[in-house]
Amino acid sequence: MEKSFNLNCLENGIAVLTMDVPGETMNTLRGDFAPEICDILAQIKADSQIRGLVIISGKKDSFIAGADISMLGACQTREDARQLSKQGHEVFFALESLNIPVVAAIHGACLGGGLELALACHLRVCSEESKTVMGLPEVQLGLLPGSGGTQRLPRLVGITAALDMMLTGKQLRPKQALKLGLVHDVVPHSILLQTAIEMALNGKKVPLKPRQSLISRLLESNSIGRNIIFDQALKQVYKKTQGNYPAPAKIIDCVRQGMSKGMLVGLETEASHFGDLVISPESAALRSIFFATTEMKKESGAGDVEHRPVNKVMVLGGGLMGGGIASVTTTKAKIPARVKDINEKGLSNALSYAYKLLDKGVKRRHMTRAVRDNLMSLMTTTTEYKGVKDADIVVEAVFEDLNLKHQMVKEVERECNEQTIFASNTSSLPISQIAEAATRPENVIGLHYFSPVEKMPLVEVIAHKGTSAQTIATTVAFARKQGKTPIVVQDGAGFYVNRILALYMNEAANLLLEGQSVNHLDKALVKFGFPVGPMTLLDEVGIDVGAKIAPILEKELGHRFKAPSAFDKLLLDERKGRKNGKGFYLYGAKSKKKLVDESVYKVLGIAPSESGDREELAQRCIVQMLNESVRCLEEGIIASARDGDIGAIFGIGFPPFLGGPFRYIDTLGADKLVEVLNHYVSLHGERFTPCGRLIEMAASGETFHS
Repeated sequence: MEKSFNLNCLENGIAVLTMDVPGETMNTLRGDFAPEICDILAQIKADSQIRGLVIISGKKDSFIAGADISMLGACQTREDARQLSKQGHEVFFALESLNIPVVAAIHGACLGGGLELALACHLRVCSEESKTVMGLPEVQLGLLPGSGGTQRLPRLVGITAALDMMLTGKQLRPKQALKLGLVHDVVPHSILLQTAIEMALNGKKVPLKPRQSLISRLLESNSIGRNIIFDQALKQVYKKTQGNYPAPAKIIDCVRQGMSKGMLVGLETEASHFGDLVISPESAALRSIFFATTEMKKESGAGDVEHRPVNKVMVLGGGLMGGGIASVTTTKAKIPARVKDINEKGLSNALSYAYKLLDKGVKRRHMTRAVRDNLMSLMTTTTEYKGVKDADIVVEAVFEDLNLKHQMVKEVERECNEQTIFASNTSSLPISQIAEAATRPENVIGLHYFSPVEKMPLVEVIAHKGTSAQTIATTVAFARKQGKTPIVVQDGAGFYVNRILALYMNEAANLLLEGQSVNHLDKALVKFGFPVGPMTLLDEVGIDVGAKIAPILEKELGHRFKAPSAFDKLLLDERKGRKNGKGFYLYGAKSKKKLVDESVYKVLGIAPSESGDREELAQRCIVQMLNESVRCLEEGIIASARDGDIGAIFGIGFPPFLGGPFRYIDTLGADKLVEVLNHYVSLHGERFTPCGRLIEMAASGETFHS
């Protein structure tokens, strides 16, 4: 059996321990490694010739990417998980207790358990490569660092900085880590091992003092100040999570206990809270998202078909969407993009959009000016079809007008080559209708991005019946290179995400017309777990956009998609949302607090009230979305419940701690959902009628996920 850890003793008395898990591209820590590590540490301790130890990775581009999350699934009880945490404590304490200098030589990802291992070393040095990042992202899986991270990190970098890292899961670059005192040195990768060996030869050093601001230093130096930090952190956490995620509060408690009562108490608290979190439904849901996205990265979207390489991209339209698509193509995928617009102003806007995004990276010292300028050079512009013959894919981001899109298809087929893919960023028009104008319909596909493109992780790849498998595979691979999570959906009005979103938004508008206040509605859905409420979302997307999509959906999908009269009334008053500074909320006001534009109630002819029960308001909006999600699966619009969950979470911010619409239905029970829907049918009409698949599942007790 191949070993994961190999010890090599050098002539100068330094031992180099190399971690290289066989058959894996990245190192991850597993519980069954403990005996192997303990044997090696005992061997080192017994050898008086060893003067120092360097721990390094045998992988090309990673140190240790974290713990193997799949082992948590084997924990049947809270106590199982607690023991797993305590095992980590024992191994890392044994490492930390060695009476020789122990140096972590870090190159590539050093995350989660990987950073906890590095924290247990006496010294740390990392490579200056951009691939090198350090962080404790466990909170993103509904967990906390369970191998001593909540105790060692605050003592190394200070309480404030440690909480910031653990509560956000942020990853530090090498220079940031050095500035914070997380590492002792940053060097070129070529001399990383040599530097680590020299550090070990020089012996243990006095631990670095946290590099803190004066305020942080003053607050952290006494119990009153520390309590202020913890209390403020709890308030901020609750404001952000609405109490829906238990992990952040438990992280704060671990640090509080450890810093006030000592490290041993802190470790006991850490193990106890880790046990609670591992078996929590929130962590189970968040881990399911992790496994789903990991699984999806291995799929082409078209079976075993190989994708073609994409070496050049053309974007039609220099507006907000076009500029964003071109930007992620050049900056994330590093693929040249040529933007075409009918006038220079549109092209100037696209270039400006991309430059501002890159320049933020320069200002934050994430990149140099030279890197920014090199990436900008990948984006070129034109008002004519010049320099586009060799484009592998053309992404169309023009107005939602079928005739205009038909014109674009014909022009691209005339000006580009026979293999060029025509990808439409339409948000509602069926792709089959766009493909009607094509002589090569097998090259036509939908590629639906969400705004703002650079921030929203999802993209829908929409295949009509004539789309070739290679076109699908190539488009999926291209979207991944842009840093997106693509889901393949079948053709149909609204596709998947906008279709389920439309009914949710319509129901919120119905509630508004019934007299519920804008603020009350938004708070109800934020409390449920959405990042923003429906009224805020409508302002951000554009009230005019919602109004334009609604009739298309009603025509194709039926009367249940009929939009409430609110949209017409708002547009007659020229309310489009943030884009024209006039919507449900006030824009341009000096107040930092977001204020409702009270004049909107007069436009709608209602007297606002906050009398509605928030849970019931949220339920009315959500059950519409859940029902339509199942209908999309029933009709084959989405291939699986997994894809439906990922699409809703990454596309519209469905609460991740619920695991997505389908996992949430499993939690509720299909029978309970049908009961709630039928209750609303009796109160509000047929738009709440449960779909056939849901009724069948309610009768059989079937679930979407095993």
